[in-house]
Amino acid sequence: MATKEKRGTTEPGPAWRAWGRALLGGAVMAVALGTGNALGEALVRALDLDGYPAQLLPAALVSALAVPVVLALRTGRPGSGRPLGLGTPASAAHGFARGLAVTTACAALVLGGGTAAGWVRWSGPDPAALVSFLAGNALVAVLLEALPEETTLRGYAWASLRDRFGGVLSALGTTLVFLLVPAASTVVQAGVAQAVGVDAPPMGLAPAGQDPVAYPVLLSVFGLTLIAARTAPGRAPLWAAIGTHVAFLSVNRVVFEGGRRDAGWSAHVSPVHAAILELGYLAATAAVFTGARLLASRGRAPASGPRTAVSGPRVRAAAAWLRPVLPSGPRATASGGRRVQPSAATTYSVGVWAGGGSGLVPPVRVLSRASAPLPGAFSRGRPGAAVRRTPGTRRR
Repeated sequence: MATKEKRGTTEPGPAWRAWGRALLGGAVMAVALGTGNALGEALVRALDLDGYPAQLLPAALVSALAVPVVLALRTGRPGSGRPLGLGTPASAAHGFARGLAVTTACAALVLGGGTAAGWVRWSGPDPAALVSFLAGNALVAVLLEALPEETTLRGYAWASLRDRFGGVLSALGTTLVFLLVPAASTVVQAGVAQAVGVDAPPMGLAPAGQDPVAYPVLLSVFGLTLIAARTAPGRAPLWAAIGTHVAFLSVNRVVFEGGRRDAGWSAHVSPVHAAILELGYLAATAAVFTGARLLASRGRAPASGPRTAVSGPRVRAAAAWLRPVLPSGPRATASGGRRVQPSAATTYSVGVWAGGGSGLVPPVRVLSRASAPLPGAFSRGRPGAAVRRTPGTRRR
């Protein structure tokens, strides 16, 4: 266990155990991603599938291999510091929509500015094809990437580190584990592919065709963006990260890869301008989530002086939409063939907000016996909470 309960206080467990659990979460994702892709291709060949079913089958295998395992690992630890953040079905839908809406709105704002500046030239839209692509891509993105990665990394790995360490170290540690997953998954995929008789992509730190230095740098910032979404206040916070993940992949695959994906809409952008636009909308997304957390913290913090009638209600109303709760692989996509290949969309995940420091993660307040009310203290609104003794009476 990462924590030990003793007389109302929470004592962290050994650091090596927290890091071991975080690495275990990354290992689960790497094994699921490599195995799901290799076995998925073998099953696609055996069943003679083509088109969308050939994309969906490996994605479903990845989630089926990763999510149950990590849920069992976390629920098997009674008394663990914080849940994964999946919440109830109703709160999950709300969190997913929040992540989707914030990221899409920020992308629309920044890409609109890029269009006005002449950096982006759009093709003629095909609404029917665009809606069809977005719906199909969303399901594959959830099963192949967003749900398993967020559950294992921003869920299990982050929670394991956060049980023991502060917010900044937990965010950086989770992102480090995230960087190890792509390379580890290629090793797993190569081994499984050889066993089942299918081809596998080459092993390496970055997918084929990606810069081996730029890819991990950009992937790091993308991981920190997802941490900002995961730690934003609100019910089912992990689903906010899942929604952010899906929105990011959907926007990039339409805007930057829409032509070769037959998405029904695409844009012509130079690589330099594409990186700047990605930087802008990810920075805006992170700023919204981080600002909302800070605003909500201000709204629930005790006032040091008399609270004005103007600021209190405004702060509470502004933060009501994400009411806080206490801790309650290579990117892959189908590219027309049967093998699910890494997506270049991940390489655009850049941002400049990583210096947010402790603002990335809300602090955890641990109640101890020292914070309990003193015996005999008066409590407003609770008749009988305290007994007034008159002279001559004796305490029993």
